[in-house]
Amino acid sequence: MSKKILIVDDAAFMRMMIKDILTKNGYEVVGEAADGLQAVEKYNELHPDLVTMDITMPEMDGIAALKAIKTTDPNATVIMCSAMGQQAMVIDAIQAGAKDFIVKPFQADRVIEAIQKALG
Repeated sequence: MSKKILIVDDAAFMRMMIKDILTKNGYEVVGEAADGLQAVEKYNELHPDLVTMDITMPEMDGIAALKAIKTTDPNATVIMCSAMGQQAMVIDAIQAGAKDFIVKPFQADRVIEAIQKALG
């Protein structure tokens, strides 16, 4: 059975890019969210195996959303997505429980490697 993934990014273009990479590699994208609040709602509704989470978003940023998801599900598997130059935020995210991070623009092999590693 393919692993279910929730994609969270405020940019529709980025969601489309990562969805394309995932579906081509046999993953099932069960939902998308454009901000942290939607991410938490969708996580609780869909119970995905993994979440790709953008760090910088309106309403609620990715780190706050990660913490909220971890509160309801301590075993949640979340990979953060960040642009270059957000190293400090990436460290915060890892400390908050993110399994890994991928840097934009996405490189298909790095995305798949991070997901395979996170899902063990």
